[in-house]
Amino acid sequence: MLNLYESVGWEGYTTDVDKLCRGLQNSHLVITARDGSGTLLGLARTVSDDEHICYVQDVVVNPAYHRQGVGRALVEHLMRRYSHCRFFLLSTDHESSPEGKRNHAFYRSLGFLSYEEKEMAGFGLPRNHPDLRDMAP
Repeated sequence: MLNLYESVGWEGYTTDVDKLCRGLQNSHLVITARDGSGTLLGLARTVSDDEHICYVQDVVVNPAYHRQGVGRALVEHLMRRYSHCRFFLLSTDHESSPEGKRNHAFYRSLGFLSYEEKEMAGFGLPRNHPDLRDMAP
């Protein structure tokens, strides 16, 4: 798993392996895509109450396997698995970045709309927000 996250440069996940493992373990669902020899090609994971909301936390595909249907198969599996949920959401990079541009095209090809197009708004606190530090366990 660490090699997969490293292959896409997600340093926020790879700098603390124990935290990555806990995050995966605490996910509602983790699915993987592997080749015939068992090599890990991709992974997707969710955070969900399995009733009202499913949040797709990660869709990670080794760049050597991009544009081969791996990511599509992972997301379509999740879409079927959580089809009963009212909300099926995810976040990705802004469309102005090269990676964001590719991601937006990919998710749109699967039928996703931006929050704005769904007449929704998303909010998040900055990582270093003082209230988050004050609330740490």
